[in-house]
Amino acid sequence: MKPSDLSGLPLTRRQMLKAGGMGLAGLGWNPLAALSALAPPVTRIGPGKAKSVILIFNGGAPSHIDLWDPKPDATAEVRGIFSPIKTDVPGIHISELLPNMAKRMRKVALVRSVHHEHTSHNSGMYWATAGRPYRIDSTLINPSRTDLPGVGTLVGWLAQRDGFSRGVPPYVITPFPHCDSSAYITPGQFGGCLGARFDPFVLNADPNAKDFKVRNLALDSSLSADRLEDRLGLLHELGEHSAPLVSPQMAELDIFTQQAASILQSGKAAEAFDLSKEPDSVRERYGRHSWGQSHLLARRLVEAGTRFVTTVNGPSIRWDTHKDNFNTLKGKLVPPMEQAFAALLDDLDERGLLDTTLVVWMGEFGRTPKINVDAGRDHWPGCYTVLLAGGGIRGGQVVGASDSIGAYPKDRPTTPAEIHATMYAALGYDVHSISYQSSDGRPIALTEGAPINELF
Repeated sequence: MKPSDLSGLPLTRRQMLKAGGMGLAGLGWNPLAALSALAPPVTRIGPGKAKSVILIFNGGAPSHIDLWDPKPDATAEVRGIFSPIKTDVPGIHISELLPNMAKRMRKVALVRSVHHEHTSHNSGMYWATAGRPYRIDSTLINPSRTDLPGVGTLVGWLAQRDGFSRGVPPYVITPFPHCDSSAYITPGQFGGCLGARFDPFVLNADPNAKDFKVRNLALDSSLSADRLEDRLGLLHELGEHSAPLVSPQMAELDIFTQQAASILQSGKAAEAFDLSKEPDSVRERYGRHSWGQSHLLARRLVEAGTRFVTTVNGPSIRWDTHKDNFNTLKGKLVPPMEQAFAALLDDLDERGLLDTTLVVWMGEFGRTPKINVDAGRDHWPGCYTVLLAGGGIRGGQVVGASDSIGAYPKDRPTTPAEIHATMYAALGYDVHSISYQSSDGRPIALTEGAPINELF
């Protein structure tokens, strides 16, 4: 199964963008008014001051013990080969693999007691990003329109309810969607029960490629701005005479047509996705690899007004270190991730964006305290670490603690739902007053968790 060919989903983004560029038979109603009428405006009352969120997601699950929660006093079969190092915050130690992040811990809060119960990658990613368990614990699952949406989808939904500017997509995933493999794409990251108009914009391309260019974000050379305006006018005129033809799918498509037209007309998205605008020195600072350029793209997108960006540090479940965990972390995985992460924090700070951009780092779970016979660590949702920075978060602190071997929470057990509630609160939303409807019409609370107030 390809990421762009989701089983059971109505229309692909490419089809809708194509339709938006061509002009469709109108539907006889104002789709922008219809969208705003779906629910009353959401009151922003949370403690944070974030305008956007960047979620750095390490699919496959990094070892919390070997990165953010070292256990130097444990036995050798638990502690591994890496030593803890001091950071710029007295009393906080992290792995020697992270010397650059050690200099920036004053900007970062560590939550060392996150846990859930799914041990498989796709269902684990669903729990981590949707904040609720999937109906089965399995990797062999795919998205459907009955899925509950993940946090990025819901932030995009809230942004559109609040009158989000349509010049850029509200939710972007780069470079590829969460997945266990090309055959099994993680549920929850698309619109799910909210509908196709709330699907994220998925890059589906390597932003570090020499020929990288996002198609369908600018007008074709054969279509001038005036001609597009004429087509949209014709679309509206036709729509006034076709109200009886409205169906839910066509209504959804019409809304998406308006969104696509807005993106084409504004030019903001095309500008934001154009990494050639960045000086070579900035691109090198982030790292000339997919991870680095995805992080740089995330900064450009939030600067342009995108509300939620997920950088999926794949491809696929690359952090799944069942074998040769230590050499793989040291030689392949951690250096590019740390380079990109540190550059992103610095760049946001220097541009005055860190206070209004919440940066969250996580995987779907942690890895086993005990090292296996292949010098690897296996899946472990019993306890792992999530990082938060910016967006009103008070850095230089640790919330919660794991036990002596990093197996289970010892202090302040925390769930993915609480991490999500903290994101919503940072964006100013009252999580207790917002709900949406499931595919069968049931009201679903935005999250089942409460914000981690000590982070603010």
